[in-house]
Amino acid sequence: MHVAGRIEDYALIGDMQTAALVCRDGTVDWLCLPRFDSHAIFAGLLGTEEHGFWRLGPAHSPDAPPPTAARRTYRGDSLILESEWDTPRGTVRVTDFMPPRDTDAPQLVRIVEGVSGRVPMHSALRMRFSYGRVVPWVHKVDGRTVAVAGPDSVWLDTSAETYGKDLTTYADFTVSPGERIAFTISWQPSHKQPPAPAEPENALAATQDFWREWVEHCTYHGPYREAVVRSLITLKALTYAPTGGIVAAPTTSLPEDIGGSRNWDYRYTWLRDAAITLSSLLRTGYREEARAWREWLLRAVAGDPENLQIMYGIAGERELGEAELDWLPGYEGSTPVRAGNGAAHQLQLDVYGEVTEALHLAHMTGLARSDYASLLQLKLIRYLESNWDQPDEGIWEVRGPRRHFVHSKVMVWVAVDRTIKLIESGDADGPLEKWRELRDDIHRDVCEKGYDKERNTFTQSYGSKELDASLLLIPQMGFLPPDDKRVIGTIEAIQRELSTSDGFILRYPTTGDDAGVDGLEGDEGAFLACSFWMADDLAMIGRVDEARKLFEKLLALRNDLGLLAEEWDPRLQRQVGNFPQAFSHVPLIDTALRLTASGAYGG
Repeated sequence: MHVAGRIEDYALIGDMQTAALVCRDGTVDWLCLPRFDSHAIFAGLLGTEEHGFWRLGPAHSPDAPPPTAARRTYRGDSLILESEWDTPRGTVRVTDFMPPRDTDAPQLVRIVEGVSGRVPMHSALRMRFSYGRVVPWVHKVDGRTVAVAGPDSVWLDTSAETYGKDLTTYADFTVSPGERIAFTISWQPSHKQPPAPAEPENALAATQDFWREWVEHCTYHGPYREAVVRSLITLKALTYAPTGGIVAAPTTSLPEDIGGSRNWDYRYTWLRDAAITLSSLLRTGYREEARAWREWLLRAVAGDPENLQIMYGIAGERELGEAELDWLPGYEGSTPVRAGNGAAHQLQLDVYGEVTEALHLAHMTGLARSDYASLLQLKLIRYLESNWDQPDEGIWEVRGPRRHFVHSKVMVWVAVDRTIKLIESGDADGPLEKWRELRDDIHRDVCEKGYDKERNTFTQSYGSKELDASLLLIPQMGFLPPDDKRVIGTIEAIQRELSTSDGFILRYPTTGDDAGVDGLEGDEGAFLACSFWMADDLAMIGRVDEARKLFEKLLALRNDLGLLAEEWDPRLQRQVGNFPQAFSHVPLIDTALRLTASGAYGG
């Protein structure tokens, strides 16, 4: 009996339209088809084996847990996973990947290869549609196995002999050295003709070529190249190729607090996450992704920037209604399991800053000018003219009362500042003096109302005593210089008050007298992005050795494949939150670039 592994036990494979998570024991516990935000056909990650899985590995006793791979790695700089088991009868390798697709038929390919000895193998494929709720009709068509339920069909192609039992498709076979047996599942709308039979070896070669060619565009060649390239590949895997939209993570409801209710659906495009992802891609040589995202943004916002949402569907959908999937018991009992996200219609003023900063960086790095992108930028500032002084839900999407969050105001300042720079460059027209005055007004407001003189620190919101790790972005955004005493005071205050015992950074207080700002019960781990921000700030204020040590501690939290979830639980010493998380891999790249530029690295 397989149970879901620790979050860091999973590997990511994907085709830039959806993704699967593969556990160390060879079980695919999560796969949504045909898109990131589609219903899962394997939802065992959030439930039990009854909710769908696909195990492929050495045969074992039904009463014992399946054996875990002795070794696993990605093949070079790719998203092709290779797992190897050493058994009493020999060694076997399973290669898992999803070919980047040109058609509507997504595929998950698993190739079993004998390395030494003769190894008995076992495949158990239990497809459950609609997040584990619907049992499909499984039957044979021209020697192929197909599972059908409503609008969906999934086709299994393999040379191994299969049989059905207990609403599951099995295969038992033995591999010898050099022998290769492939299994492929392909999704197709059930009303269409069957997809073409799989060609797994050709698909493997094409997938390897795709990743090799893509990675060759990376312009970073510093001491942290391995970590940076793996993070870039992960970000590319979270990009929805048909539209350029970027998901925050390919999963839903992996908990921030094991056993708690802080479980959210991240399979959508947050403007904030996508904008910072874009900035990292631009700084490492990936302009095509930047162009595609800018086009996605212009389509999503359309002619209505006054009603800018903080997130959209991966094709620009606006309605992301949140529902609870009460038939799923949740990851390690963490309920509720959610699909959709009710935060989509929150007011988060910082998003205007992140979007404008991304457009500014695209412009500065030579991306071909877009008149509509410049027009959008101007429209966003006209909206902020009348609304910048409103309270909002802030970067952390609090579900408590709106507040005047300092980070939100700083990012509004960024939006105005970058637009002024666009006008000054001669690439747009606007009321320059009026907006310079607006920029000064916002700056003055933040420094007067968001700064605690007695403690020499900026605070989470106007009039509050709480701190917030998003304040670490103040020098990074150019709001104040790094050597400003208020910046240094804020960094040191966050180190004192929001640092865990092992030196990582919390977003804000969630326990004790300061609890309640987010309107949620329970606690959470150290937010990895915030810890990277701290490393950045330490480098900026000249504490480069300390910055490097923190950065390398953060790198050590990655799983064996270089992947990070959203948070680190210092009590349980494990990753928590949706996985892998763009908002963790982006600042990893940014900090690596900063430390490399400063020469602050070991060896």
